[in-house]
Amino acid sequence: MSETAPMVAGLFHVAVKTNDLAATTAFYVTILGLREAPRPDFGYPGAWFAVPLPGGPAILHIYAGGPALGAEGRAPSGTAAIDHVSLACRGYHGFIARFRAAGLAWREFLVPGTTLWQLFVYDPSGVQCELTFEGAARSGPGPDMSPGRAYVAGSSFFEAAAYPALTG
Repeated sequence: MSETAPMVAGLFHVAVKTNDLAATTAFYVTILGLREAPRPDFGYPGAWFAVPLPGGPAILHIYAGGPALGAEGRAPSGTAAIDHVSLACRGYHGFIARFRAAGLAWREFLVPGTTLWQLFVYDPSGVQCELTFEGAARSGPGPDMSPGRAYVAGSSFFEAAAYPALTG
């Protein structure tokens, strides 16, 4: 039996560090609609969230304390060298309604030359999330590309001090 040729078969998980596990959990469950998944006891706080996919769920790992803490005793903020985490989604206008209800800032984008619609929003730790939708399958108005609402690559709109308090 020969060994399988090397290949990447999919994304297994993304790990996010946080200083506020409760608010981060509320964001991923209440705003994005993920479900909490069983997590082993690593000896420090955290949570796992299942992202439903055909063939099995990918997992989003959130960890607080322990290895999440930097030299200052706090988790770093923002996505650092990773610009954003992209999720394939449905329910474009429903997500906008959730963002409004929670008081979250967001940006919208229409990918040039495609039918892809996108929403950009930050989690409480400053991790930028890109929600991508097949626009051809959507009803209602498309992305608002007006100044101040349109997403601009490389431009952060995360304001830690203005981030709303999220609860589950």
